Amino acid sequence: MTTDRRLLLAVGGVALALAGLGLASQLPARDSYGAMPSLAGASQWLNSPALDAPALKGKVVLVDFWTWDCSNCQRSLPHVNDWARRYGEQGLVVVGVHTPEYDYEHDIGTLRNQVARLGIAYPVAVDNDHQVWDAWGNQFWPAHYFVDRKGQVRHVHFGEGDYAGQENVIQALLSEPD
Repeated sequence: MTTDRRLLLAVGGVALALAGLGLASQLPARDSYGAMPSLAGASQWLNSPALDAPALKGKVVLVDFWTWDCSNCQRSLPHVNDWARRYGEQGLVVVGVHTPEYDYEHDIGTLRNQVARLGIAYPVAVDNDHQVWDAWGNQFWPAHYFVDRKGQVRHVHFGEGDYAGQENVIQALLSEPD
């Protein structure tokens, strides 16, 4: 296991502990959590050809781990959709990683219908085998990973809420030089 992945796992554990105490918004800020992990494990992509870290270099990236039947994900998706629309021309690329929690969420036809119903126009990696989930060391739905133009994970947010704070992260990363 790489040091970067261990760090992301540790952050997840801290987030879970803080959430249990009602203090999740108090995760420490960091300059970087390490290089962006791979997206290569996706079995297919919706709304886009396959993407990877080298193709995204120079862009600010929001990687959103979600699943269509997660109520928390459904409440966060309007914010993610809005950010994708509002900041796309400024260099933000939103990548949804659909990692099913339940067997019935593996059906690609249903996923396509849900992506359309939810108004998701950005790239969605189909992660039915949890390979991307595992590469990122993720443990939560929804989980937002913010990656800077140099390919470094700079901020993480697990669960719902703090949408203004997350938008501030997007704005700050977009304002940084290449």
